[in-house]
Amino acid sequence: MSDTSPSQNKDAYQLILDAIDSHIYKPGDRLVESDLAERFGVSRTPIREALQRLETQSLLTRDGRSLIVASLDHTQMAELYVVRGELEGLAARLAARHATPEEIRVLRDMVTADRNLLGDPGAMSRANKRFHKQIHLASHNRFLVQQLDLVHRSMALLATTSLAAEGRGEDALAEHEAIVRAIENSDGDAADKALREHISKAFVTRLKLDAAEVEKNG
Repeated sequence: MSDTSPSQNKDAYQLILDAIDSHIYKPGDRLVESDLAERFGVSRTPIREALQRLETQSLLTRDGRSLIVASLDHTQMAELYVVRGELEGLAARLAARHATPEEIRVLRDMVTADRNLLGDPGAMSRANKRFHKQIHLASHNRFLVQQLDLVHRSMALLATTSLAAEGRGEDALAEHEAIVRAIENSDGDAADKALREHISKAFVTRLKLDAAEVEKNG
């Protein structure tokens, strides 16, 4: 059995989802029921149910009889970023209205701590997800949080992080700082604008990365 041992409070669905989110399983990778059961130390029945659920959510797709991690084409990626920008902007606007002083302090501490992660795209990507999740929670709107969870689940299907681009980490932290400052000032318009611009710049960076990859492989 693998050295990977599941947390007792996590079910098979969450374990597989986390593995996709952390790119242990990447777009195009085949997921085999028996292999997953061994890796996570759970029986095959919950693994089978989890795979069916992930397929229903379009995170997995069929390749013949096999299930593989889905990938997003250019159009799907563009659609995802449009929705993400709208919802994230709304979350920032609501956070500017509803965030407690403690929540703002957590956001500011995150920006400060994340400067130590520059140069490590994987760590920066994980920290970026934590930062955005904290803004979602600070919106104090459970329905918005649920929708953003769905959007970020689909973001796991992007093979690379835009933070891997040279200089993007420093720029992203400056953008995070502007978002926190607007929330701290209770300026909903500025928070909305800052977060939308942050998402837009991340999308542009990702498009450039994808174009470079196509050129390299072409």
